[in-house]
Amino acid sequence: MNTDLLRKTANTIRALSVDAIQKANSGHPGLPLGMADVASVLFQEFLKFNPKNPEWFNRDRFVLSGGHGSMLLYSLLHLYGYDLTMNDIKNFRQWHSKTPGHPECQDTPGVETTTGPLGQGIGNAVGMALAETILASKYNTTTEIINHYTYVMAGDGDLQEGVSHEACSFAGHNQLSKLILFYDSNSITIDGNTKLSFSENISKRFEAYNWHIQEVNGHNFDEINNAIINAQNNTEKPSIIICKTIIGYGSPNKAGTEHVHGAPLGAEEILLTKEKLGLPSDEFYVPDEIYNFTKEAAVKGQINENTWNNLFETYKTENTDAAEEFIQIINNKLPDYKNLMFEANTKFATRASSGKILENLVNQIPNLIGGSADLTPSNLTKTKEQVSFGVNNKSGQYIHYGIREFGMGTIMNGMALHGGLIPYSGTFFVFSDYMRPAIRMAALMGLRVIYVFTHDSIGLGEDGPTHQPVEHLSALRAIPNLFNLRPMDANETAVAWDIAIKRTEGPTALILTRQALKTVERGSRAYADVSNAYKGAYIVSSDFDSDLIIMASGSEVEIALEAKNVLNQKGIEVNVVSFLSTELFDIQDDNYKSEVLPKNKTKRIAIEAGADMSWYKYIGYEGKVIGINTFGASAPYETLYKKFGITVDNLVKTAQDLLKL
Repeated sequence: MNTDLLRKTANTIRALSVDAIQKANSGHPGLPLGMADVASVLFQEFLKFNPKNPEWFNRDRFVLSGGHGSMLLYSLLHLYGYDLTMNDIKNFRQWHSKTPGHPECQDTPGVETTTGPLGQGIGNAVGMALAETILASKYNTTTEIINHYTYVMAGDGDLQEGVSHEACSFAGHNQLSKLILFYDSNSITIDGNTKLSFSENISKRFEAYNWHIQEVNGHNFDEINNAIINAQNNTEKPSIIICKTIIGYGSPNKAGTEHVHGAPLGAEEILLTKEKLGLPSDEFYVPDEIYNFTKEAAVKGQINENTWNNLFETYKTENTDAAEEFIQIINNKLPDYKNLMFEANTKFATRASSGKILENLVNQIPNLIGGSADLTPSNLTKTKEQVSFGVNNKSGQYIHYGIREFGMGTIMNGMALHGGLIPYSGTFFVFSDYMRPAIRMAALMGLRVIYVFTHDSIGLGEDGPTHQPVEHLSALRAIPNLFNLRPMDANETAVAWDIAIKRTEGPTALILTRQALKTVERGSRAYADVSNAYKGAYIVSSDFDSDLIIMASGSEVEIALEAKNVLNQKGIEVNVVSFLSTELFDIQDDNYKSEVLPKNKTKRIAIEAGADMSWYKYIGYEGKVIGINTFGASAPYETLYKKFGITVDNLVKTAQDLLKL
């Protein structure tokens, strides 16, 4: 280990970071200045990567959970040979740059995850380590083709966020020993010294989680190096290396204070800092000596990948079927699978039909990995064939996340980012509130993650308003790039699963009932083919010259169909539209949307057992919405539907009033 060149590398990172932040007049210099020494040792001496192929599957993963310190990561990626030029560094935080304010994996090669809101990067890293463990256990047979570490760098803000507790507790319980966390312990947050609000003993906290613990001087290269070696040698626990650092290290007047956290140093302080670090005053200065030094690690990474490629060729000859399956899953390819369909007039809660569909799917899709936040018997997310993941069975297809909804969401994101797995999980729909930040990040990153949300409305009944998700569907519909699928019966549920599994550009939520729903008869003149559900909304029942359009999702489609029969007897013709997904419908072409909702048919009613706010763009000025804009109540669900007016009678009356009959 060349300590002198490592120190020069770290100082070059510091200078690049403060120059870019100053040029943008925006950013956070404290973390790059404070953690540059740790990062230099990791990238130069330990991290397994190939900048010429950032997607090499067996690379180590590095997650900067404190994404506000993004210039640390960008400086590293530039110096270590990734496709990030000096012009990209100079374009920090600018429109459509490859160096946005917080790292975004879809924008920048070498960025493993989009970290922003603190704490979630830790959960992502846990998910990556979990994915590595599952895949290694399954595919490392005669030859070890999966063997890499996940490193995550986090600070006080990350560890104060509650999600870090959920994720780190999960990691310790499951002994994810390929996970190594660097804790930037500098005792400073935005408000000032952490003593203002934070006094826990991190070492004892992580001891309670069952982690391996070390504490080092984060500016001592030998201590950092030895700690990483010790962490790698520990094979029974995840590791935390508590790095005692000085925030803003090198800044003569701001180091060690909150003033260096989230604002440019200023031109004068930058000159003083460079002088103290023994650097020239030139902006964006990188000596050839450092480029040559960091290139050594990049070349070593290319050799590592070549060695792995040769190893995999051997693996393919010894494990033909496993290799073929492995290639398929890491390339996001699905096997040819057959979906399950249901006979007409059977009755299932859509959570129950979802469970039956999963029984069929998990046997055909080897990388479909399920789980639940301690609600498996209610979510019906574990099949008879699935074996639980655990310390003694690391290839299990079912994850017991415990009562950690937010942590579960971030871990699933990490699994999807790692690649090779299609994660799904279950919880009650009301607890989507706890998961929402992770759902939002999955949508932002475009990850194939599937959420099974059961007990979708006041239909859950007696548990009362605390557990009845009235506003949640409208809230999730507000998240860009999230598909929300609320099926009307068992066969729409099968379509919903098919959509979710095949969708690779974003997450999907399945919104499922507790109460049983009748499976609609298909193929007759009265009811449209369920394949139309793939378009999000379709006319499920139509009259030749309808006076009225009734729109509904989920369990309320059954009510709409019954109301149509009553209205037909009164001489009123009706089209009933099933809205499996507003998002899917919105991306259809205008011709199709006009077929389903003709512009000349302005008498429209939407009915849904939840908040009405997402329906107004479909009903127009003359339309009506039957929804629920208060909290629910505790009673049998049949009573609740009646009391809140989600009934055939109220729908018929509303139609007559709208038509002025």
